[in-house]
Amino acid sequence: MITVLRLGHRPARDKRITTHVGLVARCFGASRMVLTTRDDDLAARVLAVGERFGGDFSVEYEKNWKKLMTTFDGVVVHLTMYGEKLGEVVGRIPREKDMLIVVGAEKVPGFVYEHSTYNVSVGNQPHSEVAALALFLDRYTEGAWEKNEMGGRMKIIPSARGKRVETTG
Repeated sequence: MITVLRLGHRPARDKRITTHVGLVARCFGASRMVLTTRDDDLAARVLAVGERFGGDFSVEYEKNWKKLMTTFDGVVVHLTMYGEKLGEVVGRIPREKDMLIVVGAEKVPGFVYEHSTYNVSVGNQPHSEVAALALFLDRYTEGAWEKNEMGGRMKIIPSARGKRVETTG
């Protein structure tokens, strides 16, 4: 099971980016997103996509993120621009253990670097945490998300031109 910890979500400032973190997490194979700040509107938006397009995804809240990191029974991966290069480390990360992926919204405290099993650099330049999460999950799952049939009432049909959507029920 893959969990994404969105560290430092600021509802007034980060709602769009954090929504995208949740959507990417859901689409690319994570089972849940944990926020450190309660934002019921954001959770409802992400869960509504799951209701329409399928999949098993939850949004939870945990104020004590340090405890979550230190008691997590699995691998803790922190996505940062300061860690080991993605291409060099992704093959060493165990597939058989649960994973907590830490994605920051603001300056990440040193505690995260010290208590992560892996600090993974997805590029060594400032960029979007949404992009970092997508690239990491794609590489880690070896593209398995592309074959995942989520079983929702709405299904997008690939098409060279136009928008094709099947709706059931």
